[in-house]
Amino acid sequence: MSSIANGVVGGRPEETGSQPLLGRGMVVLFIALICCFTAWGIAQDLTTPMVAGFKRIFAMSTFQASLVQLAYFGAYFMLALPAAFINQRFGYKTGILSGLVLAALGAFLFFPASKIMTYDAFLVALFAMAAGCSMLETSANPYVISLGAESTATRRLNLAQAFNPVGTNIGVLLASTLILPKLSDPVDVSSLTTSQLHTIRAGELGAVMGPYIGLALLLVVIAAAIASQKVPPIVEEFPHAGPHEGGTRELFRVLWRNKRYRFGVVAQFMNVGAQVCSWTFLIQYVGQALGGSLVKGGVYLQVSLLIFLASRFLMTWVIGHIRATKVLAVLAFLAVVLCVFAMSSPNLAGVVAVVSLSFCLSLMFPTIYGVALKGLGPATKFGAAGLVMAIVGGAIMPLVQGKVVDATSPAFSFIVPAFCFAVVGLYAVYDLKAEASVTGGQPTRDVGRATPASPPQPTEGTP
Repeated sequence: MSSIANGVVGGRPEETGSQPLLGRGMVVLFIALICCFTAWGIAQDLTTPMVAGFKRIFAMSTFQASLVQLAYFGAYFMLALPAAFINQRFGYKTGILSGLVLAALGAFLFFPASKIMTYDAFLVALFAMAAGCSMLETSANPYVISLGAESTATRRLNLAQAFNPVGTNIGVLLASTLILPKLSDPVDVSSLTTSQLHTIRAGELGAVMGPYIGLALLLVVIAAAIASQKVPPIVEEFPHAGPHEGGTRELFRVLWRNKRYRFGVVAQFMNVGAQVCSWTFLIQYVGQALGGSLVKGGVYLQVSLLIFLASRFLMTWVIGHIRATKVLAVLAFLAVVLCVFAMSSPNLAGVVAVVSLSFCLSLMFPTIYGVALKGLGPATKFGAAGLVMAIVGGAIMPLVQGKVVDATSPAFSFIVPAFCFAVVGLYAVYDLKAEASVTGGQPTRDVGRATPASPPQPTEGTP
């Protein structure tokens, strides 16, 4: 999940003038960082189809298979604050390199996991890889901001983040072409001898291992490229968020007393949960609705993510003309309608409805991120960390939906993302009403006017 700077949500356009997008000598480093955004997108959505894959390989329940997402997004929750401390103590470059090394190590662990041939071994590898991706994502956004003039920071960050959904599409493509086809032929396990079952599982787990080893090698190359580059002076991600008289404890009190922020964390939790549920259980929904194989489900997932990619660019244009939280409200409640329709019509039309959820999802993460952080002042950095930790919704809600699938059906289980989308919609309505009450009935934009920031001060030395 990529963090989004305030400028994504609305506010006055950047006055970039003739400023170059990147600072002098930063092109190679910027390209390497773009590869980071792409790489953690690959990792996330290479993992998404594995819920169906591991259920098939190890003959387990949907709830047990959903532990894949618990391992992945649970690591995001647990590593967000440690990554922030590393960035504060040693700098963003160290944080990025630590994340890349840990993610590469986790991806390489798929090799011994495929030989051990236990589900637990794969969960350990997934957790280690996701822990690295969490550190990488926490560090990469402010590092991108530092690669040029402050006036072009938002545009630079938006460009880098545009490559994250490119990575998600690559991840699903790899899973659909290199993994799922080798898991699609049903086998009557009861008719096999222990030796035959061992041979079949070894082949299937070997197919799972291959793409992750390739991802590990890519991460190592990116780490080498970044390590070889000089460290630029760091421009703070939130330059107006200065020290606070009451110290850290008072900053947390500020966050707790802010209803928009508290509700925003809940909405982000539900948004990420809805996103992971929609994409994870699309494959099983296709199986019920169309009698499709894992491969067919993977194709529909690929289409869904392509819609997500295109919609992200479209929504960036739309919210330049319509207030973002108005669009958020419409898309959230549209998503609820699509989920209810998919529940009642498990057929081709229902599949189209589930695929279309990606259109609604495209705007949600950045809008909630920006709205929740609005007006926090010195508490903004801690608030941003809380919103990153809310990604744990992607670990918990799939477990809930997995239980519902086991008890009912894939179609009925979409009541879980429907509930999540409804919470997101209520948050959008809350923000619209809150703005109206504050401004006497005249709503303001989601992000206030940009205030001139003080000149950037270097926080890291150069090697």
